[in-house]
Amino acid sequence: MNFARRQLLALVPLGLAGVVGVAFWKMLDRMSVGKFDPHDIGNPLLGKKIPDFSLPGLGGGQGFDAASLRAAAAQRPVLVNFYASWCVPCAQEADVLGSLSAEGIPLWGIVYEDKEAATRKYLDQYGNPYQRLADDAKGSVAIDWGVYGVPETFVVDRSGVVRWHKAGPLTEDSVRDELRPALKAVA
Repeated sequence: MNFARRQLLALVPLGLAGVVGVAFWKMLDRMSVGKFDPHDIGNPLLGKKIPDFSLPGLGGGQGFDAASLRAAAAQRPVLVNFYASWCVPCAQEADVLGSLSAEGIPLWGIVYEDKEAATRKYLDQYGNPYQRLADDAKGSVAIDWGVYGVPETFVVDRSGVVRWHKAGPLTEDSVRDELRPALKAVA
């Protein structure tokens, strides 16, 4: 191995350290202005039409499908919230969802891989803010929506396109800083 090649190989670790340093600096910079969310990995549906699906309601009740969601969103943008009774962050966001529903914001829920009895107990304990509630017992619709964990919330605009996504629980801050501007933009 000649001398020039050894010098180049010696620079590889230095170059990697530089790339890592720049990435770390950018992360710290975004954190300092409140624009870094380690939970947000993006969602493949952003800017795209919702996928076709059809889900039954909880316990044989009225569920919903893509066509009914599109029809409702054509009147007014709809929030779609994936949640489960076994999900601690879902319980943490329950009051926020209740407040949004009380304001008249259309909120449709999709129960993710849960048992009916547990879901009913959850709704009895935390309230049912959903106008429509569907049961994704197998989790296949969640996969089509790009959900990687619950809770996750989406804004579907008047043309049936996903315009906003939040991975993790909604908080008063995220509603004020993210959701309300997103709803205003699609109103």
